[in-house]
Amino acid sequence: MSCVHYKFSSKLSYDTVTFSGLHIPMCDLKRQIMGCEKLKVASCDLQISNTQTNEEYTDANALIPKNSSVIVRRIPAGGVKGTSKTYVVSQTEPVSGPSKPIGDSSGSISPAQLIKVYLYLFLSNA
Repeated sequence: MSCVHYKFSSKLSYDTVTFSGLHIPMCDLKRQIMGCEKLKVASCDLQISNTQTNEEYTDANALIPKNSSVIVRRIPAGGVKGTSKTYVVSQTEPVSGPSKPIGDSSGSISPAQLIKVYLYLFLSNA
């Protein structure tokens, strides 16, 4: 049996996926990792890169050689979106409690404002 060692970037130890042959197609490797980690295909995708070379495997038909070690990162199902978007948040209703305007650099943002911004960003990306 052949194997590929994988670990998520946030973990310390490697896990192993076994297969027969000299290499495994990346799409099969992703499917096996998602099965082992109990991840749902609809909720995320996996970004896989070689541990030694930091080369990211982008082709779904790329062949990963046996005994390779890879780093796995979860990404949104649609892929990683560009960071060129600028979000403008305007406050249309008053927030209760003592707080400062978002643009005020002299202090921190209140928790209510943080939640409001988070919800706006989360819902606008849905």
